[in-house]
Amino acid sequence: MSSIAELIKELRDKTGAGFLDCKKSLEENNNDIEKSIEALRKKGLAKASKKTNREANEGAVGVYANQNITVLIKVNSETDFAAKSDTFLDFLDSLGSIVLENNIKIDKNDLLNLNYEKGTVNDYFNSMIAKIGENLILNDLIIKENQNSYFSYYIHNSYRSNIGKIISLLEYSSDKKDNIIEALSKNLCMHIAAMKPESIDIEDLDKSIVLNEEKIQRELILNSGKPSNIVERILEGKMKKFYSEITLLNQPYILEQDKTVRDVVVENSKFNFNLLSFDLISL
Repeated sequence: MSSIAELIKELRDKTGAGFLDCKKSLEENNNDIEKSIEALRKKGLAKASKKTNREANEGAVGVYANQNITVLIKVNSETDFAAKSDTFLDFLDSLGSIVLENNIKIDKNDLLNLNYEKGTVNDYFNSMIAKIGENLILNDLIIKENQNSYFSYYIHNSYRSNIGKIISLLEYSSDKKDNIIEALSKNLCMHIAAMKPESIDIEDLDKSIVLNEEKIQRELILNSGKPSNIVERILEGKMKKFYSEITLLNQPYILEQDKTVRDVVVENSKFNFNLLSFDLISL
């Protein structure tokens, strides 16, 4: 006779339902696999795995923090209707709590393999897929360690105070954190969400991106018939415009278009205000 552990595994493999649901169904059906499958199907808990092949382009992003880490989590769903539901939002919040309780830097696979209740977080996902009736995907997990720095964030199209469709997160250092600095950091998060920079400054860009853009612009200039002796000067101007579009410090500041973000940072240099990193997650 198969052990209860083997029966639970077999039932989970056949239905995609969570550990606890399988265990309970077996107990209620005298360890009969077929009857347990039927019971789970009637409860809408079976075959969650069939839903995992469906596209999931909606969802939400949540931000969570304690004294040691700041976390961004993005979970995709199939519909916006599901993403706005309390069931989905509570699920996202519970994932945030799990990461904070773990309190170390992990990746997506680590999170899915963490123990949760009597199964794993991946089992928890399967049970929520069955409950909500849509495919759910852990798309992004960003964990920033709080090491003598501050964090500010901005949520666009919010569902809750910490959950929305777009979240930008800014890490910065400053000698002080008063209302002025907090307002500035929040405004910079809004800027990041709107302008979507790819890096903080030019030297942070992927070199292949820079070389490819230079190649394209040089060919465009040469094909336009410009004299070869002024190609490099024109190219310099083209690249300056390119950097002003994709690097944060060189972008025009959205609240004062006559200034760059660098200008705004310099204006607050008396506080040793510096941008350290940023992250942007959106749907």
